[in-house]
Amino acid sequence: MNTVALRPPPRRSPDRAPDHDPAWLGRLFWCGAAAVLLAPLFVATEFRPWVLFEPQSLKVTGRFLASFLPPAHAPDFLALVAREAWRTVAIATAGMTLALAIALPLTLLSTRVLSISALSGRMALGAFWLRQALRWLLIVLRSVPELVWALVFVRVVGLGPTAGVLAIALTYGGMLGKVYGEILESGETHATETLLRNGASRLQAFAYGLLPQNAAELTSYTVYRWECAIRSSVVLGFVGAGGLGQQMDSSMKMFNGGEVLTMLAVFVALVALSDRISSGLRERLG
Repeated sequence: MNTVALRPPPRRSPDRAPDHDPAWLGRLFWCGAAAVLLAPLFVATEFRPWVLFEPQSLKVTGRFLASFLPPAHAPDFLALVAREAWRTVAIATAGMTLALAIALPLTLLSTRVLSISALSGRMALGAFWLRQALRWLLIVLRSVPELVWALVFVRVVGLGPTAGVLAIALTYGGMLGKVYGEILESGETHATETLLRNGASRLQAFAYGLLPQNAAELTSYTVYRWECAIRSSVVLGFVGAGGLGQQMDSSMKMFNGGEVLTMLAVFVALVALSDRISSGLRERLG
């Protein structure tokens, strides 16, 4: 009687990749769960992208885009656009400067690492509540969109760039203060605590302990926010806060698509330039 020897199955080489994703079942489950959770949101927002491709919608879109041609290129108009583009950059830069003036002192006062009373392990009651109040102030400042602040200041100071500068200053001051505090508290704090224990002031501990090791990250985020402020300054112009956005709003109301296209091209170039400048600064800091 012949017997057939049973051979064990060949072993997989440890260097060989698996035939299938071992975690596919878990990923499939979470994708399905996300779809179930997101579906009511799309229903609530009446999200129907197929409407864009209906014949009537395509006809309206084509007529609207055709009104942009040819772009306006009269010398006096180009001079006006250049002046408003410069004003847009000025609004963003002035707003960021005031935002830094708001964010820096609030950050120094609300950062736990710089609290002298917290060195013993438990922050003093007065210092704790002051820190909480300042953090709530930062929450309020960044919770109100700059567009809402601009609407308020347009009524207070009137139409013009001043409203845009103040709107950017308040909202971005809250944003910078929050992120600055998180950056300072997430780094190494041993040097700062040593300085405070040896009698250094809060400002000295910040300048010689926290700032040197976090300067690159703080500067990088500040430059990024300046780039965002340029975009915001254009949007604020639509509510009368001056700059390129206000001129673009006037042209749109007059159904002058050629002027709108020229200003859009200038705005795209402006954003691209600011992005290039901020990228270059980040590379140098990195």
